[in-house]
Amino acid sequence: MSSPASYGKNMTPLPIDDVLPELREAIGAQGRAVLQAPPGAGKTTRVPLALLDRIAGRIVMLEPRRLAARAAAERMAETLGEPVGRTVGYRMRGDARVSAATRIEVVTEGLLIRMVQADPGLDGIGCVIFDEFHERGLDADLALALVWEARQALRPDLAVIVMSATLDAQPVAAMLDAPLITSTGRMFPVEERWLDRPLPEGRRWDAAMAALIARAVDETDGGVLAFLPGEGEIRRVARLLDVAAAVRPLFGAMPFADQRAAIAGGGARKVVLATAIAETALTIEDVRVVVDGGLARRARFDPGSGMTRLVTERVSRAEAAQRTGRAGRVAPGVCYRLWTRGQDGALPAYPPAGIETADLAGLALELAIWGANDAAALPFLTPPPESALAGARALLEDLGALADGHATAAGRAMAAMPVHPRLAHMLRVAGPDAADLAALLSERDILRDRGADLTLRLRALRDPGAFGVPSGVAKRIRTDAARLRRLAGKARAGLDPAQMAALAYPDRVALRRAGDAPRWLLSGGKEAVMDATDPLSSARLLVVTDTDGDPRAARIRAALPIAEGALRTVLGGHIDWHDVCEWSRRDGRVIARRQERLGSIVLDDRAWADAPADAVARAMLIGVRELGLAPDPAARRFLARVALAGNLFDTTEAALLDSAVDWLLPWLDGMRSAGDWKRFDLLPALRARLDHAQMQRLDREVPGHIETPLGRRIAVDYDGDAPQIAVRVQEMFGMTTHPQVAGRPLRIVLLSPGSKPVQVTMDLPGFWTGSYADVRRDMRARYPRHPWPDDPTQAEPTLRAKRRGT
Repeated sequence: MSSPASYGKNMTPLPIDDVLPELREAIGAQGRAVLQAPPGAGKTTRVPLALLDRIAGRIVMLEPRRLAARAAAERMAETLGEPVGRTVGYRMRGDARVSAATRIEVVTEGLLIRMVQADPGLDGIGCVIFDEFHERGLDADLALALVWEARQALRPDLAVIVMSATLDAQPVAAMLDAPLITSTGRMFPVEERWLDRPLPEGRRWDAAMAALIARAVDETDGGVLAFLPGEGEIRRVARLLDVAAAVRPLFGAMPFADQRAAIAGGGARKVVLATAIAETALTIEDVRVVVDGGLARRARFDPGSGMTRLVTERVSRAEAAQRTGRAGRVAPGVCYRLWTRGQDGALPAYPPAGIETADLAGLALELAIWGANDAAALPFLTPPPESALAGARALLEDLGALADGHATAAGRAMAAMPVHPRLAHMLRVAGPDAADLAALLSERDILRDRGADLTLRLRALRDPGAFGVPSGVAKRIRTDAARLRRLAGKARAGLDPAQMAALAYPDRVALRRAGDAPRWLLSGGKEAVMDATDPLSSARLLVVTDTDGDPRAARIRAALPIAEGALRTVLGGHIDWHDVCEWSRRDGRVIARRQERLGSIVLDDRAWADAPADAVARAMLIGVRELGLAPDPAARRFLARVALAGNLFDTTEAALLDSAVDWLLPWLDGMRSAGDWKRFDLLPALRARLDHAQMQRLDREVPGHIETPLGRRIAVDYDGDAPQIAVRVQEMFGMTTHPQVAGRPLRIVLLSPGSKPVQVTMDLPGFWTGSYADVRRDMRARYPRHPWPDDPTQAEPTLRAKRRGT
């Protein structure tokens, strides 16, 4: 094998070469470093080779994407003048080129996690390199956390390097307490060109992108690399293009041979229409022009619905810079952007980290296997969201992968399979017969716009030509299925595809709602809908494997119909009887039912005739809280008295309802409906809140009645702004002190013999000595047969008129 010095003499100089001595020194002195280098600097293929004579043991480099991993290994092997698999090799899912002589091993993300889980000491490995860390994939963040903890606990001699093109590298350097080494400048300058004005309203993005690519071809020389968000956009733009160049698509789901054709140099001028796969450590030969559509497709997981959906968003400035760098790798270049210079400033600085937006089921399982029940104890650059992590753990418990937060034997077996834990559980239980379905569900839909029935997809996998599925796509899925079949073992459960899917998605069994509209309730609690023209739209029970992710009512994109008996066979352990006694807002009454449920869906529903009285009362209490107290006048007067007394209980309706379980619940026995509540006398329940001493205090300080000099009890009106009574003037004759309520004078409305108000007073003695004379004069004229004494304080109270003739 050639030494670093010898192979360096034959290589084209790259910007990264200037900082390689500093990097080698940092690794020798501290065993860790963060390397920041712009696109085209050469870090992917130069750094591992530069460390060969510095590192004892193998160098493992994590490369996020399969195409980039293979290309990097091939380029390094070519530099050494060797075939891949000797000094430099690679390993990825379903493909490996390594040997006993391999010193540099390029691996994809999941494989590094498996390596460190199987051997936390990473025996025989001297250095781990994380390339393209700016992509912030979930597996990359997890792998770094595990490797760094392993280094701290077991392998202080393990060298760790994090490399990135556009990442704000200071936080990761601080986390690792590592020197930050920066390579400045691209190999070649790139001219940036923006639109003069924003795209007009209503202008189709595909047409605008095709026009900008055609303009770039006309105005420049050399290969053109255009960035589009996904395969669909690539195919649509390709149909619109009419350019004097070979148009080559490049996306992750393509067969590898077609990907190689897109990146290979030589031959006629080409236009490569690529997804973000071309942003990574990948040199596409002859490219001097980049056309950036400004969009990126990201997976967004909603913990509330348990669904992941792909969303198309504006790129970040970091992604735009990464894409621009593709134009300057082999010569001076040009970058066209499908947005204006003014719009550029509104772009976010960086894309979100995968750990913030992804489904965390796999991460939660790996953490449990690692023994990290508390994710905060691990060195994550971005900690996983706690709510999403809790949801992922709940799913794993449901799948049998976790028990009391710890990984089970089944969970460890599931983690070893290169699929989502849902599908790993399906393979473990259903056996090799589930391999086709697992491989199919791991890929994008192979029959778009052909209805939701997964049965068609399984048939298309077996006969792709009959369904128009590209043979390369079908071959790749069948290859993955064959590998999964070997991992699944030999046991065969004899399940049909719908039963297999139910094992993977116990929270997505859907029961059709009543009515003509095709709507389903999922066992996980969410709603889903389907186009009425879909052949599955009348199915009573479905297992839903894919939706558009709408958090309110997701549209079903893939599902299998399932019979109830078949469902019970595989998910019988998830089906339970529940006694349900609840308030029905729609019916305005307590409903008592016995229901057989799978999660949120009800498979059997029966009346619960002997529901316990306490359960009915508690359900009725919920209804009371919804209906409100609505006290009658007597209860309202009592509450007003309590409020004036103070320090007895809070009389606001909100407080009374909050504490109703303590004082009202015992009084609801036998009540079941809104009508029962409307007839209920609230006063006894309210009075029962006070003990004997409290009632005596209330009657003394805030009485419900006032006794007149005649001995008649008059109810105090507490509905106004002050307590008051209304009484005829003659009935108060002889009373020389003013009555009080809660330490304040009672308002007295004095009435004429005809019950008309003649005076309102809060000072009765003052009235007798003051304005009574005027009232007496007026009343004697109107009511001459009634007594109107000169001194009412000495007169006898009365309600009678004088006899005639007296």
